[in-house]
Amino acid sequence: MKKPAIHFILFAVIGLGLGYLIFDVLAVGSGTQNEVAVEDKQDSKTDETNKEATDTSSEATPDSANSDGNILQAKGCLGCHAVEGLNLEGGATGPDLTQAFNNVEGKHGKPLDEFLKEPTSAVMSGVIGGNPLTEEEINQIAEALKKASESN
Repeated sequence: MKKPAIHFILFAVIGLGLGYLIFDVLAVGSGTQNEVAVEDKQDSKTDETNKEATDTSSEATPDSANSDGNILQAKGCLGCHAVEGLNLEGGATGPDLTQAFNNVEGKHGKPLDEFLKEPTSAVMSGVIGGNPLTEEEINQIAEALKKASESN
């Protein structure tokens, strides 16, 4: 009777150890590469925008998608979410935020700005709870997502 129990415990420990190792190597490693790829794409878009701004002799106005993308990138939104309405690529973990301005209230029972203050979803509560947004950041994100929803 002792031998099967020892085998069970031994294989359980080995299985859990291998599972953790595989998850740690594959999940965390690929997430980091995705974040780097998103940052590289944002940097190249910023470089292109800056080059266009210096090439034109008319008054320089920042690209609205780029400035909207800056707040979304700075606060880490693009690590999990894309915003196709602003041509912003991001992570695939969370849903696309193009229609978030219009859909959050129906889905979570709060307007977007209130949701960003106190999220009702478990995932977003953990994300925003660890790094709360200021009123200005909430307004900038809401404005960016409003523009994204109007683009479709």
